[in-house]
Amino acid sequence: MPSFETKNFGPIPYQPEAVLKFPCGLPGFEDRRRFLALNLEDKKPLLFLQSLDDPGLCFITMPVLNVDPAYRLEISENDLDLLGLPTGRQPQIGQEVLCLAIVSLEEGGPTANLLAPIVVNLSNLVAVQAIAEESDYSHRQPLLCEEYAVC
Repeated sequence: MPSFETKNFGPIPYQPEAVLKFPCGLPGFEDRRRFLALNLEDKKPLLFLQSLDDPGLCFITMPVLNVDPAYRLEISENDLDLLGLPTGRQPQIGQEVLCLAIVSLEEGGPTANLLAPIVVNLSNLVAVQAIAEESDYSHRQPLLCEEYAVC
């Protein structure tokens, strides 16, 4: 089993078939295309996306449904195609895709990006950051410290 040395978590053993693949990288990190989803029991519902291309790059995320249980995913046809999902309809969160909001720690408190979630096809682990063209969601949805382990 391969292992990867990270800045924040030390060495992490992983299964190659568990690697999330971002064909286009992430905005601002286009050359970082392989990530591991680290689910630490004492940090739930947080999920850490650790880059396998950069030991110091790790995104704090959480499932969008933990932030907004009524969240409506809207992915472009292009992103659906990149993910290898059928076009013409939106995939079901939790059944076809994992949908994560990137968490930011700011002076006014933690926020979650619901405008551009990370979407992972659960059948092939291909992922994109699905930036909504038109949406009522915010890239800075406030999180309550009491509810999450991010403060």
